[in-house]
Amino acid sequence: MAAEPGFIRVEVAYALPERQILIAIDVPGHCTVLEALLRSDITRQVEGLDVTKAAVGVFGRRVEDPRVQQLAEGDRVEIYRPLRVDPMESRRRREKARRA
Repeated sequence: MAAEPGFIRVEVAYALPERQILIAIDVPGHCTVLEALLRSDITRQVEGLDVTKAAVGVFGRRVEDPRVQQLAEGDRVEIYRPLRVDPMESRRRREKARRA
């Protein structure tokens, strides 16, 4: 379904270990990443999520300043969870376990 004139359709995505949340919304054509996150109202579905401080990206590319980055029709805004373990440390542990 197409967005009404002057609006674009974007998606906001957040993945939890047990499920993925995907919200399609229509936003004004000049909408920023942060505005789309706030309009999606995703914080109602994810307890403790602060979209003003979360790391975010569009189609897997990190957005440095969500307050400035504007969206285009069909963009997918992704909210990233913090890493529990540093990827380099995880590799070291796997390699150590493999050698043992």
